[in-house]
Amino acid sequence: MSLYRYSITRINKNTTFSYLIFGVFCCIRPSLTSHPFPSSCLYKFTEKTTKNSTMATIPWCFTMALFMVILLAIPNASLAKMNVIDKCWRENPLWRSHRQQLAKCSVGFAGKMTNNTGKGVVRYMVTDPSDDPLNPKTGTLRHGVTMIKGKVWITFKRNMHVTLQRPLLISSFTAIDGRGVDVHITGAGCLLVYQATDVIIHGLRIRHCKSQPPSSVMGPDSKVIPLGQMDGDAIRLVTARKVWIDHNTLYECQDGLLDVTRGSTEVTISNNWFRNQDKVMLLGHDDGHLRDRNMKATVIFNHFGPNCNQRMPRVRHGYVHVANNLYQGWEQYAIGGSMSPSIKSECNFFIAPKLGNKEVTWRQGNEADKASWKFYSVGDIFENGASFSKQTGLGGAKPLYNQEQSFKVADATSVKELTSSSGVLQCSRTLRC
Repeated sequence: MSLYRYSITRINKNTTFSYLIFGVFCCIRPSLTSHPFPSSCLYKFTEKTTKNSTMATIPWCFTMALFMVILLAIPNASLAKMNVIDKCWRENPLWRSHRQQLAKCSVGFAGKMTNNTGKGVVRYMVTDPSDDPLNPKTGTLRHGVTMIKGKVWITFKRNMHVTLQRPLLISSFTAIDGRGVDVHITGAGCLLVYQATDVIIHGLRIRHCKSQPPSSVMGPDSKVIPLGQMDGDAIRLVTARKVWIDHNTLYECQDGLLDVTRGSTEVTISNNWFRNQDKVMLLGHDDGHLRDRNMKATVIFNHFGPNCNQRMPRVRHGYVHVANNLYQGWEQYAIGGSMSPSIKSECNFFIAPKLGNKEVTWRQGNEADKASWKFYSVGDIFENGASFSKQTGLGGAKPLYNQEQSFKVADATSVKELTSSSGVLQCSRTLRC
């Protein structure tokens, strides 16, 4: 246990005990002739307080003390249901003052995102929801992701809706942190991570993204970048590396919700809520793009559904570890692929639709090719008739994480609890996340 976690645990225990003592002290207060804290109790008593009134107050004092103890215990009880990523930072009641602690919490192939923290980080706050693709104003989101050199940690001053006029090109060493407010992003093309590394996208609602014809936008280092046709994905990674996409809510976009393509690798997709979408997640550009053989992606603690049709994910060439996700139905399939991908489905919870296709998987290719795939299920739960047929390459698709990437996969029976906070968290100034 880290020193910080030990301190928080110790403080909670001591505080709980203090409230009990406080309640008892308030109860015996009337029988004392004097005490040094005349205004600290819940009730004021005069020196003429009678014995009967004192006895009548005792139950109220103990009730209030017990209520305080229970109130303190509730956050600790909820922490027991959190997954390994959330436990890392959500137990800290002072997370607003320690936002960069988040970077140490990622697991899976993205590893720890500590390159986004430390010396030289610029803290940038979005105050203006407007968008100018070529001349972004100070205070806008586009200014933060393109005009600031080096590491930047972006937060938002208040709830806001950002309607992008063209795709938002995100620079390397950028963290977009939407915790504590309600941020909606919509518009043309939405988020693009192009030839960038060390990017965190956290706590955003990205929806209704539309296709965009070829255009130019402000890019990294304040340089105008020409872009080709954009299909209308919520988030698109192109030749990107070391990207963590966590606790976002994505839905109802023109093409897909998340594409990881053209040699992108070291990606972790965690704690997101994907809903109301035909094509959800594409990992691998096309059958002919052989650079995607090096792709490594981790898909964990996500909630798929309701109303998701296919591609959760659809994989080409690379390696994907799909673990501890909740699948709330599908139409065509849940997990599929082509071009001999390696896919380990581990301890997920699959709930088949009431009607229609109940098979989880889909494979494209001839029978000889499909027989050589490493595509199998370990510890998954299948409900409502769900099935995972034609497993191949059993035991051959181990993720082989290093120390910074490794995490313990939970039993599938706990998936509903572990994904219960997927999507954007409700973090207010008066409530913990």
